[in-house]
Amino acid sequence: MKKLFLILASFLVLISCKNESEFSLKQNISNVKKSKFAIIIHGGAGTILKKNMSDEKEAAYKAKLEEAIKVGHTILKNGGTSTAAVMRTIQVMEESPLFNAGKGAVFTHEETNELDASFMDGKTLNAGAVAGVTNVKSPIELAIKVMTDSDHVMLSGKGASVFAKEKGLEIVDPNYFYTERRFKSLQRIKNRNKTELDHDDKKAAFYDADIKNEKFGTVGCVALDKEGNIAAGTSTGGMTNKRWGRIGDAPIIGSGTYANNLTCGVSSTGWGEYFIRTQVAYDISAQMEYQQKTLKEATKDVIQNKLTKLGGTGGVVALDKNGNMSFEFNTAGMYRASMNDKGQLIVKIYKE
Repeated sequence: MKKLFLILASFLVLISCKNESEFSLKQNISNVKKSKFAIIIHGGAGTILKKNMSDEKEAAYKAKLEEAIKVGHTILKNGGTSTAAVMRTIQVMEESPLFNAGKGAVFTHEETNELDASFMDGKTLNAGAVAGVTNVKSPIELAIKVMTDSDHVMLSGKGASVFAKEKGLEIVDPNYFYTERRFKSLQRIKNRNKTELDHDDKKAAFYDADIKNEKFGTVGCVALDKEGNIAAGTSTGGMTNKRWGRIGDAPIIGSGTYANNLTCGVSSTGWGEYFIRTQVAYDISAQMEYQQKTLKEATKDVIQNKLTKLGGTGGVVALDKNGNMSFEFNTAGMYRASMNDKGQLIVKIYKE
């Protein structure tokens, strides 16, 4: 009996050593400094298929993603802060009609544009966000200003606009956000819904494929600067045909955006209601902090397991304190790009 006990004890010791060895190896791998600075972006996720994309449109998206990320990369390369890199990178996408943010924002049911954005500083864990903004040219700049120049984290609607004016941010006529493409998308959705309701169809197509693609055009960026500080930001026009002042995950810290120098920075894009319920961005950081998971392990679990099981769709871009990067999404595609301190550029659209 004593001999059997000694054999069992030895076996348990061997298993324990093996697990500790594997854990240490994983920790050593994840703690290797891969980049002194890095940047990663997304321009939305959804049913993005090669067969539905013209060569001209694909080239336009890739060119704008490259332009945006190079702006942020240059700031980081020259010793600038991750905050500045995230803001300027997102502003390039906000000023493009290609993405569902800023100039390219989708329309609400009332045929207006309501913009949301958020930002978080991984060093201080301070954050700022805005929701339902209608006349501020750069929602991401306003979100950062809320963080730096107020005692609050989130401002909404008219109050956010008043704050923007007081802080000297650029105010535009709401018509600035009008694009024919987005307006026609709204009309198609309204007409389809009306037709279905006229036929007593109880399954109104509020979440049909067209709507899903339009609402997944959110833009986001995560950057790591030379000082080791991580920042993350997200900006969006929300969901086509949204009503009643609907707010998604983009302006919610922990859902659409999260940054912590101890772990990582995350920006989300997808079906916001699910990202809010699962606290996607924070969950990734928490798994790294409390379960010692690598960035890739955490993003994969949250997106491919937790989010998918609930029925949520979308993805994230994430960057950890050592420059490791992750593009994780459960849709057919996601507009995305990354650059490291060696200047290696990756620009992709479709799932591989």
